[in-house]
Amino acid sequence: MDSTKQARLLRRHRTDSRKLPITVRSRRIDLELRHTFRLARGASDSRQNLIVELEQDGLVGLGEAAPIARYEQDWKSAAAAVDVMVARLDDLEAYREAVPRVGVAGQPAAQAALDMAVWDLAGKRLGAPIWRLLGLDRDRVPATSFTLGLDDPAAMVRKVREVSGFRSLKVKLGGPDDRAAIEAVRSVTDLPLRIDANEGWTLKEAHANIEWLAKLGVELVEQPLPAEDLAGHKELRRFSPVPIFADESVSVAADIPRIAESFDGINIKLMKCGGLAEALRMIATAKAHNLKVMLGCMVESSLATTAAAQISPLVDYTDLDGSFLVSNDPFVGARLEDGCLRPPNASGLGVTPC
Repeated sequence: MDSTKQARLLRRHRTDSRKLPITVRSRRIDLELRHTFRLARGASDSRQNLIVELEQDGLVGLGEAAPIARYEQDWKSAAAAVDVMVARLDDLEAYREAVPRVGVAGQPAAQAALDMAVWDLAGKRLGAPIWRLLGLDRDRVPATSFTLGLDDPAAMVRKVREVSGFRSLKVKLGGPDDRAAIEAVRSVTDLPLRIDANEGWTLKEAHANIEWLAKLGVELVEQPLPAEDLAGHKELRRFSPVPIFADESVSVAADIPRIAESFDGINIKLMKCGGLAEALRMIATAKAHNLKVMLGCMVESSLATTAAAQISPLVDYTDLDGSFLVSNDPFVGARLEDGCLRPPNASGLGVTPC
């Protein structure tokens, strides 16, 4: 996108200085994918995300929304929701709960962006990274997986050979020839595999596929059945030799008690739950229900994946590879070290523009 178009998309709002002396800006970013990204619901070559900036007393907090089309969101609806939430903000000092109090229904990605920006601003004001504000150890983050979208066997082989620095792979399934795809992957790597069917199987298919996959070094299977089929997942869980994780079946902490008997674990995404504050609630609730926790992402820049990495010492698995899927990441943040996405030592989120 050229600078003129970028300028047109730049949105500025000045709140009442007696209430909240802060400047808010938002703009669209176009992320180009290294490969066409296919899953059971469709395919794409690029994503349009929204960057949010909060400026106060010379400090700028950054956040990113990666709107989810499945939930009828896009960057425009996210920008509009940010406008509404900013008008409601009244206490940035209460950074943990400032944004959850003003959320807009149906726009969790926008809420996540504003939530990130508020936490980033708070961390910069306090001179500490978010993980340190939470009393976490950045050296205790679990290794992250790298995601391979649905594709033909030859393309899967090429993609695997391009992967470097990761200690496990997540493979998207739910297509017409899942077994050929897995056999192609297994022909060139013995890395542990995580499977994400994105609601693409029937119960009968899931039984057969999981029994076969369990023999091939699969760590877990994510969302094999449609989100609303909790009974089917419960039956599958009783049979399955590998853990079954919820993704589309769970969005926020309040969902967890309802789905807990149907799954062994959950995948938490900031873009689905609305930000760090709700993600922390989800982690605590999941643990109270004896569920494992994966921290995942959408197709995002390093801004959003670094925000998630701040709380990764609290979870069992991470799938924070969103920025590695794009060719034009505009930010530098968490770095891949020995297969782990480790959050920076810098204050706030520790993210800077390239």
